[in-house]
Amino acid sequence: MRRRPNWLAGLGSLVWLALVGLPLYVLLLATLRTRSDYSTEGPLSLPAEWTFDNYLTDLSNGFGQDFLNTLVVTASVVAIVLLLVPPLAYAIVRARGRTTGWVFRMFLLGLAIPAQAVIVPMFYVISKAGLYDHLIGVILPTAAFCLPVCTLVLTGAMRDITPELYEAMAMDGASPARVFRQLVLPLSRGGLSSVVVFAALQAWNGFLFPLILTQSDATKVVTLGLYEFQTEHGVDVPGLLSAVVLSMLPIFIVYLFARRALVQGLMGVGGK
Repeated sequence: MRRRPNWLAGLGSLVWLALVGLPLYVLLLATLRTRSDYSTEGPLSLPAEWTFDNYLTDLSNGFGQDFLNTLVVTASVVAIVLLLVPPLAYAIVRARGRTTGWVFRMFLLGLAIPAQAVIVPMFYVISKAGLYDHLIGVILPTAAFCLPVCTLVLTGAMRDITPELYEAMAMDGASPARVFRQLVLPLSRGGLSSVVVFAALQAWNGFLFPLILTQSDATKVVTLGLYEFQTEHGVDVPGLLSAVVLSMLPIFIVYLFARRALVQGLMGVGGK
């Protein structure tokens, strides 16, 4: 039996495509035109002259250094999270003591504390530790605020591993460390991918900590670089949007490679 076409669904898809495609069209088109052309012709018209000068200008005016600093911060935050969260989540799932339960509740309490509420004492601690205006002073608090969500996600993923598998490994004489390496980590790839993407997004898009805890151009990150495109004389819209495109590329690439595992990991947050 031939199915009748769903015209309503098709119309909804076209509307959704327009809502998503039009901003991307304006974004990409603006990066390929000069500032004067954008001001006179408007954002929707085709450029009178196609140019990549906006990208080259951004990279030559210090945005390239901001980009490298953000890469360092992001890679460091992800490394710290991957070093601390998997063994912590494994201990929470497998341990039966009250102490472990209280530790998990303390991490969940961290979900209710916004960074804005502790930024003043954080500034004091970072300054007294001699880490002000250093990238490590941004990396440590960013990683700390990633830990509660990452622990929750990975704990949910590890709880999906059936007890029979643990028992089979125990009958083979496997130690807890071997169970962690050979059983838990391979079966938690979805949760690990979710943790990596979340931590990378938090670090890459971070604005408050770099704004308060750094000062010099040598430690400036992408978000501060974008913020400084706005001056008292106006905004260079094509230059700003080309910097936005450059700042989106790394996270977009990470998401493309990890999207399937990310969805699987988020589906397992609640456990079984």
